[in-house]
Amino acid sequence: MPRSQFTRELSVGSTVEQCWEVLTDVPRLVDWVSIVEDAREITHLSRYTAVLMDRLGPFKLRADLEIDVNEVEPPNRIRVRAAGEDRQVGSRLAVDAVLSLRPADEGRTSIQITGTYEVTGRVAAMGAGTINKKAQHLLDDFFGRAEAELGSH
Repeated sequence: MPRSQFTRELSVGSTVEQCWEVLTDVPRLVDWVSIVEDAREITHLSRYTAVLMDRLGPFKLRADLEIDVNEVEPPNRIRVRAAGEDRQVGSRLAVDAVLSLRPADEGRTSIQITGTYEVTGRVAAMGAGTINKKAQHLLDDFFGRAEAELGSH
């Protein structure tokens, strides 16, 4: 499967600094993404591990993720790369994402996440449509939780 790109943006009622504090709190973020478990901080804002567990069609995925934070510009920008493999299913997942925070009018903050993801191996046989639908659902969940936590007022 070729790489798929995504971009999402949300305006919230919290300051850039408040958003940064929440959006770099890994244990909190793990609760926002239902398919990620057991996140561990190796080095703060640098290196993490986590387990991705999900069902996609007939496949039950369990991939150990290595997560590297490549670029950090507090409190405005962070770039994260995650990759993992489920050897039993014979599939690999890679994500490269950038979180950007910008001040907006009246004390609001614009949160933008852009990036790419790629799924290869047997799971990719499910087709791009199925995988993209799952990815969109995960982004919806994440941004729904961000909006609830950081305020949409």
